[in-house]
Amino acid sequence: MSRLKGLKAESSQFTLEGKPFRILGGSIHYFRVPRAYWEDRLLKMKACGLNTLTTYVPWNLHEPERGIFNFQDQLDLKAYVSLAAQMGLWVILRPGPYICAEWDLGGLPSWLLQDKDMQLRTTYPGFVDAVNLYFDKLFSVIKPLMFEEGGPIIALQVENEYGSFARDEKYMPFIKNCLQSRGVNELLLTSDNWEGLRYGGMDGVLKTINLQRLSFGAIQHLADMQPQKPLMVMEYWSGWFDVWGEHHHVFHAEDMLAVVSEILERGVSINLYMFHGGTSFGFMNGAIDFGTYKPQVTSYDYDAPLSEAGDCTTKYQLLRNLFSQYHSEPLPEVPSAQEKRAYSPVFIQQHLSLWDTLHFTDKPHRSERPVNMENLPVNSNSGQSYGYTLYETTITSGGALNSRNNIRDRALVFVDRQCVGSLDYKTHEVALPDGKGQRTLSLLVENCGRVNYGKALDEQRKGIVGDIVLNQSPLRGFTTFCLDMKPSFIKRLTNSGQWKTDLKSPTVPGFFQARLSVDGPPKDTFIRLPGWGKGVVFVNGQNLGRYWFIGPQHFLYLPGPWLRSGQNQIIVFEEQRADDRILFAENPDHGKTIDVYKLPFCTLL
Repeated sequence: MSRLKGLKAESSQFTLEGKPFRILGGSIHYFRVPRAYWEDRLLKMKACGLNTLTTYVPWNLHEPERGIFNFQDQLDLKAYVSLAAQMGLWVILRPGPYICAEWDLGGLPSWLLQDKDMQLRTTYPGFVDAVNLYFDKLFSVIKPLMFEEGGPIIALQVENEYGSFARDEKYMPFIKNCLQSRGVNELLLTSDNWEGLRYGGMDGVLKTINLQRLSFGAIQHLADMQPQKPLMVMEYWSGWFDVWGEHHHVFHAEDMLAVVSEILERGVSINLYMFHGGTSFGFMNGAIDFGTYKPQVTSYDYDAPLSEAGDCTTKYQLLRNLFSQYHSEPLPEVPSAQEKRAYSPVFIQQHLSLWDTLHFTDKPHRSERPVNMENLPVNSNSGQSYGYTLYETTITSGGALNSRNNIRDRALVFVDRQCVGSLDYKTHEVALPDGKGQRTLSLLVENCGRVNYGKALDEQRKGIVGDIVLNQSPLRGFTTFCLDMKPSFIKRLTNSGQWKTDLKSPTVPGFFQARLSVDGPPKDTFIRLPGWGKGVVFVNGQNLGRYWFIGPQHFLYLPGPWLRSGQNQIIVFEEQRADDRILFAENPDHGKTIDVYKLPFCTLL
């Protein structure tokens, strides 16, 4: 027997199970929150007075290699949605395939870019075929969670902000058909910013809007486009994301509350993006490029109502007071905050030069011309997605090394393993010293994060993407090492008997190992690395993400559940300058702040 009607948008008010319904939603991404904390974050959502959880689904995590799917452990989407149902939350699923989300390539798998003619987010056959195979798998997982099957999913979003991209008029109908042909009968909706609304719609699909301030009569604009339909702000931006080298974005609680109050007073449904941001662990952060490439930081705190570590902020308290007015029953108690601990500093005990770890990588690839990361014959021929790639060749002279802007995104340059400079989007030339005979030129190239929004998606191949010239002559004869630093590599490193304990002259780039001893149950903490330069931190094999002295982020969130009582292994991969110790703090240091209200409006579109 089917349940009563699901979410409907047939008049100026939503109805659910035949009764008027207001969506009071919030976004929490399961892939940005340690699984052990899913329950805590969802309980806090419920206690704030929200009734609906929204989440994206990241294709690049669920199909990391072509045809290899992962819906286990941290990626157990079924368990996450089922947990929301147990809490009494409804779910709006945003399955993509493109999600933006300040996530590498907007959630699209990098192996799509092995095809030199690939046109992402279009009906290009190579993209269509890959989407169909992925959706076959994805919908076999989520179909039982639909409202009509007794599950909590009351609506699905068709792609994401396509109105801002709008390259193929057949594409959105294709994605809509992808959902419906796989048996999805729930409400479908699109979400676009004010400008994208003009291009993003489809018959039979509800339009919703994304915004932070009520400028330009945005909500009235939406109402005029869809008379006699319920109004919804699908992304109400509760804060903003950060990029390396700029200030931490904040959106003052009182400014946010004023807009949310007005939205609710108008009878409009809302989804807070983000309600809890979490962390872009590992190498998964995205980047923006509106003429200048800017990679995003590891923290996805977003200045959201729940902080990166899940703490209730002033915004949370103000929203709880506001949302409580829209409930006839008292709200549940707010769960207590997770305990934090500033562990004593730990000292580096051993180190291992990058050059001494190359035999732990996959077999190096030899080629005449440089091969970009995605086209390297590694990972079951799905290429390299993330991390670093080392390109080596032989030179017989010094002179001007010019990248011709073919480095993606940043390279340290070595001659006979001595660093002589770096190359990136701004710096295209390095002077190589003169020397006798044949010498080894090494370029350690980092993918700092693929762009996740805008027209540059198809140009996100990483590594070396064209010729590098020395004194105007293109270099040839490359040996290339894949350094994606997956758990298997870190394990081989850990078990290696080659670590050096002489710390007088540690080599960078290199790996540095320390032990953290935890008495009693482990607590959340924040790693601080003053005196270090740029790199990545692994704790008990988990990649916590990137750090970089330029800020604004000066910490890495280390969740308690990823520690254990007793000994814990910390490995730091440092590119440029190492220190002898690692510090811990109870609270994060976000660096200098800037109010998003002071930014030009166009930067938030």
